[in-house]
Amino acid sequence: MTVKQLTFKDHILDLATPKIMGILNVTPDSFSDGGQFSNIDVALAAAEQMIIDGVSIIDIGGESTRPGAADVAVNDELARVIPVIEAIKQRFDILVSIDTSKAQVMTAAASAGADLINDVRALQNPGCIDIVAKTQLPVCLMHMQGLPRTMQDAPHYDDVLQDVIQFFKERIKVCEQAGIQRKNIIVDPGYGFGKTLQQNYQLLANQHELQELGLPILAGISRKSMIGNLLNRPVAERLSGSLSAAVIAAMNGASIIRVHDVKETADAINVLNATHKEIR
Repeated sequence: MTVKQLTFKDHILDLATPKIMGILNVTPDSFSDGGQFSNIDVALAAAEQMIIDGVSIIDIGGESTRPGAADVAVNDELARVIPVIEAIKQRFDILVSIDTSKAQVMTAAASAGADLINDVRALQNPGCIDIVAKTQLPVCLMHMQGLPRTMQDAPHYDDVLQDVIQFFKERIKVCEQAGIQRKNIIVDPGYGFGKTLQQNYQLLANQHELQELGLPILAGISRKSMIGNLLNRPVAERLSGSLSAAVIAAMNGASIIRVHDVKETADAINVLNATHKEIR
């Protein structure tokens, strides 16, 4: 089942073709761009360039979720993300997502104008599911085995694809029981979050099977270790691999592609879209 659109409070996102979510990390320790966008003026300039390059959603995060990352205090995370959300929403007509697993940050971000909640812990932290039900904002539920600090220690699955699908079925049921509308839910298989290299590529190859859930799929593979470890490339040299993965994810049912390199990914997806239009 292909989902055609996602409805926000004052905007409808057409998902007939894959859309791009640009990553704007306001953290000092993100694995790829830590510290680059912590200044509001720099963050605004980056947001403006993403819009020019073809982004549909800007995802703002104030806590790194790389393997081994330390937890960030609520007040520190709020101080990082809220001013940036407010500034972007005041300056630009663009959808903004808050990448957080904390209920307090979700609440403040919604008040600041965030349009989407993107939670790597799938609303499992205290209070989160109630906040989303109250705001009725769309939410992205991501699959992760373990926690960021330990998730890559020894990931194990009976069947990674079926385990991920079952996880989503259970979380979706809990969300609906809490008052979150199914039409507001996005699923993210969580590439790199508690998966081995082989398990990541098993997921990517069979990602289309997540469409049985009848919900939009978000794929975040950009610059991740599943690319670096396969190609033996440092973070700064993973663009080609990231673009390949983005196109494969889109071909396998992803409606939203979360990336660092918006312009290059937009070009790749536009070529894919043009090709699909000509298939007879």
